[in-house]
Amino acid sequence: MSAAPADGGGKKLRSRHVTMITLGGIIGSSLFVGSGNVIHAVGPAAVISYLIGGLLVFLAMRMLGEMAAARPAVGSFMEYARVGLGDWAAYFVGWLYWYFWVGVIAYEAVVGGSILHGWMPGVPQWVFSVLLLLIFTGSNLVSLRSFGETEFWLASIKVAAIVVFLLVGILFAFGLWPNSHFAIPNLWEHGGFMPAGAGAVIGGVAIVIFSYFGTEIAVMAASESEDPAKGVRQATSTVIWRILIFFVGAVLLIVTIVPWNQLPDPKERAPFAYLFGLYGLPGAEVVMSAVILTAVCSVLNSGLYSAARMFSSIAEQGYAPKIIARKSASGVPVAAVIASTLGGYAAVIINFAAPDSGIFDFIMNSAGLVALFVYAFIALTQMRLRSRMTAEEAAALKLRMWLHPWLAILLIAAVLGIVVVMLFSGESGQTQVWTSLVSVAVLAVFWPLVRRKLKTRRAAGLANEEAPVEVAGH
Repeated sequence: MSAAPADGGGKKLRSRHVTMITLGGIIGSSLFVGSGNVIHAVGPAAVISYLIGGLLVFLAMRMLGEMAAARPAVGSFMEYARVGLGDWAAYFVGWLYWYFWVGVIAYEAVVGGSILHGWMPGVPQWVFSVLLLLIFTGSNLVSLRSFGETEFWLASIKVAAIVVFLLVGILFAFGLWPNSHFAIPNLWEHGGFMPAGAGAVIGGVAIVIFSYFGTEIAVMAASESEDPAKGVRQATSTVIWRILIFFVGAVLLIVTIVPWNQLPDPKERAPFAYLFGLYGLPGAEVVMSAVILTAVCSVLNSGLYSAARMFSSIAEQGYAPKIIARKSASGVPVAAVIASTLGGYAAVIINFAAPDSGIFDFIMNSAGLVALFVYAFIALTQMRLRSRMTAEEAAALKLRMWLHPWLAILLIAAVLGIVVVMLFSGESGQTQVWTSLVSVAVLAVFWPLVRRKLKTRRAAGLANEEAPVEVAGH
């Protein structure tokens, strides 16, 4: 599978687009707002949850980078799963990944609608959610370059806000900012560093993974850039410091500056907005609210891009109706973009029309472990593809996974360990596991039908290729 066609270089993503998508693509409401949920559940040791999650993501991205640097592909890890493990793996990875992003698209639209409704309470919240979906559907339909340009500016705002937050936060934590005091003891003075125990720390990793999921968008975007190999190396090589600075660093500052058990409920005030208010910067809370809205729009934009590219790839391989693979003259998978937003519209409408139905909650919970499943598939695929290489081919890799295959095995073991811990961590963790397994079971039910159609389609394609040869022989 190759990158989407482009008319010369004009329809490719430029280096600056890929750079900013790489920097800011994963910074969304799951960090600005969701970090508060992790801190409330884990305490100051939430930093450890973010570190463990970051390590797993880093390993998965390095493995993905090894495969992508060798053969950049849109829908990358689904294509590698097909080559390495077979059609069944590509089918499950592709559909689970698309399903995850449909849930995220709906989630971000709901959060964005809530922010705008707070500014203009006279307008119903669902109207804003639908409006956001329409805006970014249009942005993704115009062209690949319009997506890249939109994401460049949205990500730039997020990155700038995080940098200001970190710089001022460091001064504040050490008592070097006006009206501040030395706050480091907050890390252990309120019930200890790990007040909820080690189990809560491991359970928090599953929530944290949800925040990190999206790093692979940079690899997808790089495959549609002017220099795919360079873009892939850049995206995968810089992920570790992005995680350490933007996520681990920010969460460490939050639990240092404010006692973890005194942090406001994130449903009422986002942690970042609360801390910006403590900093005393003029109009801080309003500005931070606008930044969170920007982050929501950014993830909505990039999530739709990612969902559409994966859905198009699914259809191209025969795991979905062929119409989904259709592209415009500029290389945009129009049908896939529209189909992906329909899922988002449905989830948003269900959330507002029947908030007590539990359907929206099911979608969000069942998507919770998808990231872990995908990372396990990435590890399995990398192990298989590397094992097929000759020593010369392995030595020629421009980006290599270290300690093959042990770190891949470590990643798979960690995924299984997190699932087991979640099964014994209470109702919330159990709900995520079982609803995620229901999603996998639904896909398993349809797989025999898809496999049968796949065999028929490929047999017909083979017959068409052979037919002219037979006629020429008469």
